[in-house]
Amino acid sequence: MITRALAALLAALALGTPVAAQDRPVWSFAIHGGAGVIERANLSPEQDAAYRASLARALEAGAEVLRNGGAALDAVQAAIQLMEDDPLFNAGRGAVFTAAGRNELDAAVMNGADLTAGAVAGLTTTRHPIAAARAVMERSPHVMLIGEGADTFAASVGLEQVDPSFFFTERRWQGLESALRQNNLPIPDRPAGAPAAPVGGLAANDPGMPPLNERKFGTVGAVALDSAGHLAAGTSTGGMTAKRWGRVGDVPVLGAGTYASNRDGCAVSATGDGEYYIRASVARDICARIAGGASGQTAAQAEVDDALSLGGSGGVIVMDAQGVPAFAMTTSGMYRGRIGPDSPATVAIYADER
Repeated sequence: MITRALAALLAALALGTPVAAQDRPVWSFAIHGGAGVIERANLSPEQDAAYRASLARALEAGAEVLRNGGAALDAVQAAIQLMEDDPLFNAGRGAVFTAAGRNELDAAVMNGADLTAGAVAGLTTTRHPIAAARAVMERSPHVMLIGEGADTFAASVGLEQVDPSFFFTERRWQGLESALRQNNLPIPDRPAGAPAAPVGGLAANDPGMPPLNERKFGTVGAVALDSAGHLAAGTSTGGMTAKRWGRVGDVPVLGAGTYASNRDGCAVSATGDGEYYIRASVARDICARIAGGASGQTAAQAEVDDALSLGGSGGVIVMDAQGVPAFAMTTSGMYRGRIGPDSPATVAIYADER
């Protein structure tokens, strides 16, 4: 569907007339790839460059949808699916392992236009959890599905299924072994179908993989405003290294890790200590603050500070109804980026980058 704003732009371009700034389609897009102890000393120059390139690719995937008049939901899904396939990020392929040696994936998506939402938790065979979350929203009467049932539903609506070994990366397996040793817990057998352990171990600064000493909250997310004025948010994660007992964090909990509302003029995706972000209802409270007149930046920082006061650190990305993105964190870094029709793609990693 061509929006009124897009039609006006196309007509102006066809006539060869200049397009005034106020007549251009208004859209905006922002992403994150997780927050945490991310410092310059942690990343080699090659890893730094690899993360920035991956963020730029995800930004462009969402921007391509929006600049062509596409929906905010489509932009969010397009970017997150790229990050779910990128082993640099703890989501999809490259997700961390549970204590039992499994990858269990969570995701959520929300449509600000009508407050519909979908969420999944504990997926093990669905390639793109964000697609499964959207299918729950659009093709089921439910909001959240978990575990084997969620994978079965995803398969029933035609979403790609993979062997669990698809999600395996040696980097994350080594991270699991290290975490289990530190906690005096048994190390499970390598998953069936996983490649043999590399001879000689792993390179510490492999540019295609996260650092071996990574200490961050593994989540990816996106927020968007499209040219029809609709907001959307989505988030996807592999959860916590060595998690036990079917633990689920804030990502698939609507109002904690993910929320979007045209009425409030706000879309949010969070990354942090999930238990505390749930308790602080971070995403929903940011939108409530914005609806009450706060700027996106003020609302975002107030909420991550509130979660920190409970004991949980992390970060958020926020989009307001005017297409102004905000980034706030209580960590030393957060992989993040933004793009709009009049602003080129900009990415950042460390907290002191503006």
